[in-house]
Amino acid sequence: MADIKILTEADLRRLVTLDLDAIDCVEQAFAALASGDVVMPPILSMAIAPFNGEVDVKTAFVPGIDSFAIKVSPGFFDNPKIGLPSTSGLMVLFSARTGMLEALLLDNGYLTDVRTAAAGAVAARHLARADASTACILGAGAQGKLQLKALSLVRPIESATIWARDPDKAASAAVEMTAELEIEVTAASELPGAVSAADVVVTTTPAAQPILQAEWLRPGQHVTAMGSDQDHKNELEPACFSKADLYVPDRLSQTRLLGELRSAIEAGIVASDAEFAELGMIVAGKGEGRSSDKAITIADLTGTGIQDTAIATFASRRALAANAGTDFSN
Repeated sequence: MADIKILTEADLRRLVTLDLDAIDCVEQAFAALASGDVVMPPILSMAIAPFNGEVDVKTAFVPGIDSFAIKVSPGFFDNPKIGLPSTSGLMVLFSARTGMLEALLLDNGYLTDVRTAAAGAVAARHLARADASTACILGAGAQGKLQLKALSLVRPIESATIWARDPDKAASAAVEMTAELEIEVTAASELPGAVSAADVVVTTTPAAQPILQAEWLRPGQHVTAMGSDQDHKNELEPACFSKADLYVPDRLSQTRLLGELRSAIEAGIVASDAEFAELGMIVAGKGEGRSSDKAITIADLTGTGIQDTAIATFASRRALAANAGTDFSN
């Protein structure tokens, strides 16, 4: 029996950072998804309403990748009130050839944060204008900050605003990101103006009611919505779909049930059987992306199991190369 590699959050933070390598890894996963050979079952999702919690299980088998990951991802959104992070979880890596357990990645949600931010960068790389230089981030949590960092790796961002329901959190995040990215980042005192002034808008909240209104959007903008990954969440006013020139889901079957598309279908703005080219198709050159510098584009990212398999195998390769982690003999 081969040893099982155990990697802690500390190990994984040393091995995997949000950089262009991680973004390229996730981009390649999206391209693979467009091939039609990937096996990716629907998300297993369970709400734990009494404690404002949820648990998602995601996985995917990708031909050509020697391993596959199963990820368990809890999100309990009242946790910060008691001094705990709102997300946690782990990934389990198995051999795609034998099914034998290869590694336990005890990341507490860190790898999910990285791959989610990387997916946002992939969307911006293929849908935002090449000269996009201003950003507005809705949400001041870890993902909001990571999305801004990821965006700055693929577009020439010179300034950004951060909005949050808690102005103090937005101000703190702005100070932190100004220092890290060495650009001007400010807290948005007034959301409509901040959204309208941005070339790229990223929504990163667990909102159940729309926080981004269609009337704020202007020609040339790109919007990445990544907070809606449950059937009760909704960050974009459905009318945004009427204003957009291009809508791109990460996985159409998922966004119809869990993403911003779900709300647009319920509002009668989009037909329930409407077809859209997925992000992977655009990455692979099989779908049409931005049509002009004046187009408004929307990416709807609900998170896919293929991203988890990609980032877990990426982390495992780095661990083997660095001889990191602890080997456990079964």
